[in-house]
Amino acid sequence: MNTASLSKRYDGTTCQAGERYLWPTACLILLAFTVTGLSAAQVTTLVNFNESNGADPYFVVQGRNGEIVGTTFGMGSTYCGTAFGLILAGAFRTVRMSCNPNFPDGNEPQGLIQGTDGNLYGVTFFGGTNEVGSVYKLTTTGVLTTLVSFGGSNGSEPVGTLTEGPDGNFYGATYGGGGPGWGTVFKVTPQGVLTTLYQFDFTHGAQPYAGVILATDGNFYGTTSGGGASGGGVIYKITSEGEFTVVYNFDGEFYHPAGPVTALVQGVDENLYGTVPFGGSSNNDGAIFKLTPAGVFSTLYAFSGADGYSPGGPLVQATDGKFWGTTGYSTTGQGTIFKITPGGTLTTVHVFIGADGGLPNPVIQGTDGKIYGSTNLGGASNLGTLFSLDTGLGWFVSFLPPLSSGKVGSVIQIVGQGFTSGSTVSFNGTPARATVKSSTYLTTVVPVGASTGLVTVTTSGVTLKSNRKFRVIP
Repeated sequence: MNTASLSKRYDGTTCQAGERYLWPTACLILLAFTVTGLSAAQVTTLVNFNESNGADPYFVVQGRNGEIVGTTFGMGSTYCGTAFGLILAGAFRTVRMSCNPNFPDGNEPQGLIQGTDGNLYGVTFFGGTNEVGSVYKLTTTGVLTTLVSFGGSNGSEPVGTLTEGPDGNFYGATYGGGGPGWGTVFKVTPQGVLTTLYQFDFTHGAQPYAGVILATDGNFYGTTSGGGASGGGVIYKITSEGEFTVVYNFDGEFYHPAGPVTALVQGVDENLYGTVPFGGSSNNDGAIFKLTPAGVFSTLYAFSGADGYSPGGPLVQATDGKFWGTTGYSTTGQGTIFKITPGGTLTTVHVFIGADGGLPNPVIQGTDGKIYGSTNLGGASNLGTLFSLDTGLGWFVSFLPPLSSGKVGSVIQIVGQGFTSGSTVSFNGTPARATVKSSTYLTTVVPVGASTGLVTVTTSGVTLKSNRKFRVIP
């Protein structure tokens, strides 16, 4: 890693030829991987990226048509990134692979989400009218609309993945810009009306490098990579109206967890979980942490190198109750997939060896039970892969977007597998009417008498449970 060659957006320099951006303050040298004798039988490579279909893929997400969708940082026909989709059965398609060479519609796309209106939404770190990033809408047929071009004073370099709130607006963060220049939290309507909710001032955090999540208490939570009481970053919460609170200051002490650069995840136990790429122990190899609703912080696990280092995020809690994630590197390979219990017992599930990918991104669990993800590098062309991992876990249903709460009468979107016209839905045992849109997507209405608990879909004699409880709001 070349830590001296920093990005133009931070200190006026750029990553050198043959490098790409890694964390906010580092570039990654693009090395060719050498296959070792390690086994990689558990991972199935679904796609090898090869310039024409993109390179350096980013986070993936499952859409309501069953596709695993995502973006690539680079390559494609005009070298500004692509958007792609992969049907679970294996058919790959490029959703969009074109942009103006001057990047008015964005450059370096980050993660995607599918909105309740069926369109895909995301941000680009660069590009836009002012070349400091954009928010865009993308139809599933590839029609792109730029909703916002950031200009600096209202934020610059938006990061991570957007989150859709109950109000139908999208919430996110920018790494830089705003009045003090330390980044912002924003919301944007589907029509492109931007509101800056908060401007970081270093004292209360600086330079968020991930978006926000919506927790069950109705607040949004996020992290900053710097700033705060000790300069080691913060965990914060913010309301949809911009009321901001620092809930934890990373102490910045040497070897302690600090500098989070990934989004949080809320477990079914209501605790928040996250990762840091450095610190955590004397090895300084990164850590996984937990924060309770009462604000009690603990290091859940510290990496030592042999089990990986520089963990990414966000983690995902699968239907086995464990959190699944990745490390960017390991002393025995080119990164790992791991799972960890809420109590802190970690198991390395897979070690990448280059031929099957390297420098893995965060993973998701598809509704077929498998783990899906991408790698920035490695594969047949050393430009990244899209992969699956069979966990042995069964089919389930989930909510789209991942809103697991609502009032009686609310319309809820559910994604899964094998839906038919005869599929039925229940909320913790209370039946509800299902409107089946496709074999992977249906809508329903929270029925009178519904109570908090699992949502089930019964189809063809098989009952599929939701991956988390649905909370009925009074």
